[in-house]
Amino acid sequence: MPRSGFLWWLSTSAFFWGACNALSSIASVSTPSASVTGKLEIQPLSGGPKVSLKDYISEDRTLFIFGTYAADFNALEYAQRLRYYLPILERECGITKFGFLLNCEPDAATALADLVDLDTTKVDIFVDNEGMVGKEWGVGRGWLPDDKNVNPFLKLFGMLWGLGAWATLPAVIGGYIGNPFKPQRWIEDALAVGGRKGRWPDNALELDENGQIVVNKFSKLQLVGSWPRRPLELATLRLQSMIGVSLKEWEKLAPNQKALDAGVLTQLGGCLVVDGSTNTTLFEWRDPGICAVANFEDMISKLKD
Repeated sequence: MPRSGFLWWLSTSAFFWGACNALSSIASVSTPSASVTGKLEIQPLSGGPKVSLKDYISEDRTLFIFGTYAADFNALEYAQRLRYYLPILERECGITKFGFLLNCEPDAATALADLVDLDTTKVDIFVDNEGMVGKEWGVGRGWLPDDKNVNPFLKLFGMLWGLGAWATLPAVIGGYIGNPFKPQRWIEDALAVGGRKGRWPDNALELDENGQIVVNKFSKLQLVGSWPRRPLELATLRLQSMIGVSLKEWEKLAPNQKALDAGVLTQLGGCLVVDGSTNTTLFEWRDPGICAVANFEDMISKLKD
């Protein structure tokens, strides 16, 4: 690559990195969000009666993720990130409870957890088929959320271009150009999970007979192989997720008609970390677009400050 082209790539990467991560840097310590009230009840995947979200986060240091429908990129990436960062959040940030809410039926939530190898012995999964809890908490609802005359899939297509989801394009483009400044350590792990499960493309990593990573081929790229996040690395994972999960497993993961009528196809997600012992919110994030989920590296840095 000519030097001028590389410098353009570098500067463009810096720009989109800043755009994608600007909001995460302002998550500050505060009292619990006023939108987390006793009225918000969540249904455990394991069954039994609904529980109050306010009560669930009131005792321990808790990470709670407001996911999307099970086939959605945002739900997938929250699950993939949680799988990788959970032990780090336990060890370095003192989080002892992990809740993950999905806007789907129980079978779809179970299937998603299996597809990403999420440790359900450490993660409490909840389901809300119509996404009512997320709406009450204040997640983004996407483009034209209240217009029943527009097909939800057309709304979703508009969101891919930033309508009602301004951060979608920066987040997607950032997956292609990489980031020379800040790592996203979960990507390699998620690629390895996909490789072990036979999802294509499967040539980004070399795995040994036990499925452990031997070589990440992106690290061998000239000039950019030493970047914390290499160009095309995240884009390759997203292609793997789209083909091997969202499309291949659509029948298992897709929202049903009742969920579509409730608007979950375009509903975004978010997360918060609450310290129940001091009654404070330590980190809070609402997704501003498709693929623009919380940066767990930023979350960890914030929690360790």
